[in-house]
Amino acid sequence: MTARANDIAEKVECFVRDEIIPYERDPRSKVGHGPSDELVYEMRDKASAAGVLTPHILDDGSHLTQRETAIVLIRTGLSPLGPLACNTMSPDEGNMFLLGRIGTPEQKSRFLAPLVAGEARSAFFMTEPAVDGGAGSDPSMLMTECRPEGNQWLINGRKAFITGADGASVGIVMAKSDDGACMFVVDLPDPAIRIERVLDTIDGAMPGGHSVITIDNLRVPADQMLGASGEGFLHAQIRLSPARLSHCMRWLGTCMRAQEIATDYVCRRQAFGKPLIEHEGVGFMLAENKIALKQCELMIDWAASVLDTGSLGTIETSMAKVAVSEQLMRVADNCVQVMGGTGVSGDTIVEQVFREIRAFRIYDGPTEVHKWSLAKKIKRDWRELQSQ
Repeated sequence: MTARANDIAEKVECFVRDEIIPYERDPRSKVGHGPSDELVYEMRDKASAAGVLTPHILDDGSHLTQRETAIVLIRTGLSPLGPLACNTMSPDEGNMFLLGRIGTPEQKSRFLAPLVAGEARSAFFMTEPAVDGGAGSDPSMLMTECRPEGNQWLINGRKAFITGADGASVGIVMAKSDDGACMFVVDLPDPAIRIERVLDTIDGAMPGGHSVITIDNLRVPADQMLGASGEGFLHAQIRLSPARLSHCMRWLGTCMRAQEIATDYVCRRQAFGKPLIEHEGVGFMLAENKIALKQCELMIDWAASVLDTGSLGTIETSMAKVAVSEQLMRVADNCVQVMGGTGVSGDTIVEQVFREIRAFRIYDGPTEVHKWSLAKKIKRDWRELQSQ
């Protein structure tokens, strides 16, 4: 690992542990459907002062490599509030990556710069309501439509589970034209983009929650299209592979913290004449966790190294998403279990970690969808082998 990444990661970890973990007791961390924007921007002011705001993007606008990004984002995840404070959270981290890769200079200046500076939040409008038969795990089912009108595009449709739309200043909207999928970057709020409702969900770490959206005659200037008409799915792949791996990075850090809390608890708590850690049933669960956390770390590093070659890494990040999300679910569950009643209470963040990781198994594609996609790849590889 590079010296610059190690230095950044060390600074981030010190900041999160010293400055952000105390905010976990702040009532603003659990307001409505997620932490309040007041809290987010207060923490970001501290991150900026500490030199760890948007740490994965350097002063010249270049990004750390994916392997470097991993050790930094893992540290931001040591608190559920860490990614919000350091501006490495989803969907902003993925949106910044996408805009940095395909945005025009004008789009970067207008939309990317405020995101990198931590002065704005964003939303990614892709997923659609199941009742409409729209895009979910299968983006090819995209129903939201767009058509050109002079030097503008007119967009109509509905979206669902749009993270952070409530309170966002920048939106990336996916719609389909006669050419295929398209992406547009827009200012928010916009009267043509209406939040029908913010869903009640099991997780609660995302500011603004997850919304159902109606897009009614949204007019977007042609120069706010990302790329060209019909290139939307290509751009989505550029974003989604690194974004799903970033989820793995952040939640690995959070589960590492849950393991720390559970370890402290079982080493202090006495039962049946000795500390809980000395009871084999308890000690073995934390031993399994230690093994799983290392496996997750290595899987992330492997997938990140593939992305760093310039490959889209679709297969590798799918494998990592499945492996890491399933392993971390067991880690979080074990932490709850060894802490007993305390584990299901709000006295520590362990119960929140369990809820967040349960949702993570669905974010950016459920486990079953990734396995199905991998199975298709196995079949294709077999056919190619037979034809040789």
